[in-house]
Amino acid sequence: MTSFWPTQRVFVTGAHGFLGRHLTPRLAAAGAHVTAPDHPALDLLDARATRAALEAASPTLVIHLAARVGGIGANREQPGRFFYENAMMGIQLIEVARTLGVTKLLCMGTVCAYPKHAPTPFHEDEVWNGYPEETNAPYGLAKKMLLVQLQAYRQQYGFNGIYLLPANLHGPGDNFDPAHSHVIPALVRKFVEARNAGQQPVEIWGTGAASREFLYVEDCAEAIMLAAERYDGAAPVNIGTADEIPIAELARTIARLVGHTGGTHFNPAYPDGQPRRRLDTSRAEQLFGFKAHTSLEEGLARTIAWYEALPSS
Repeated sequence: MTSFWPTQRVFVTGAHGFLGRHLTPRLAAAGAHVTAPDHPALDLLDARATRAALEAASPTLVIHLAARVGGIGANREQPGRFFYENAMMGIQLIEVARTLGVTKLLCMGTVCAYPKHAPTPFHEDEVWNGYPEETNAPYGLAKKMLLVQLQAYRQQYGFNGIYLLPANLHGPGDNFDPAHSHVIPALVRKFVEARNAGQQPVEIWGTGAASREFLYVEDCAEAIMLAAERYDGAAPVNIGTADEIPIAELARTIARLVGHTGGTHFNPAYPDGQPRRRLDTSRAEQLFGFKAHTSLEEGLARTIAWYEALPSS
C-alpha cells in the first residue's frame, strides 16, 4: 500500500464486468474510495446521466473499463453497435470528466486497435501504421478514437488522460457465453462439455495458425493500478506478457488441462482474425514498473478450475 490511494476518489466504469470485478477489490484494499455503478444504474450512452453520476461522486480519478465486447462472431454480426457504443461511451465520459475538472482519467484501449499486419512484437509507435483486422476493425477504431481524444485534450486543455493497450485477457470470471465469449472461455467450455458428453470431438473456428498473446486478468488489474499511480504521459502503453501462442497449441493445452481426449478439427470456413498478436511491453516496465508474472498455463488452470466449479458447468 502507498500513500497515493487513500487520497483518491476513484470512479470505475465497467466495474461489474470481467476486469472490473478483479480491479475494484484491489482499489478498495489499497485504501481508495471507490464508486462503482453497474450498467442498469448508469448508461454511459446517456451524457446527462454520466454527468450526474460524476458530479455526485466527485472523483479525482476515473478508470474507464466499460466496453461492448465479444469474439469474432459477435464483432461480425454487430459491427455498427460495437463502433457506436464504444466510441460514444468513451467520448462522452472523457468530455464530462474534463469539464468537471477530474484530475486524471485512465482509459483501457484494445490490442484490436493495431494494424492487421503490424510487425511483431507490436510497438506502440505502430498503432497508426495501417488498418486493423477487418472482423474487429469497428471496435478497434472506436477505442482508438479515445486515444486521439485524450491526446487532443491534453494538448488543448492540459487534461491528464492516459491510455493502455492490453493483450487479450483471461481468468476466472470471464464470459463463457458461446455467443459472445473470446477464444479461451469458448475453448474451455467446448472441451469441458465434449469431455462430459463422452469425449466427443471439438470443432474450432479457423485454421489454428493465428497466434494470440494472453494476459491474466489479475496481472492486468495490477498494471492499471501502477499506471494510475505512476504514469502521466500522453503516449499509449502496451500491457501484456510479450509472449504469443498459436491457437492450435492453445487448444491442445486447454484440452490437456481439461482432460479431453476426443480430438479436435479446425474449420477454415471461419476467419482466423488477426494473423499474429504479440506486444512489445518494454514501455510499461520502463515507465511504471509493470511486468506480468502469471504464466499462461497457470492462468488457464485457475480459469478452468473456476469454470468447473460453477453449478451449471
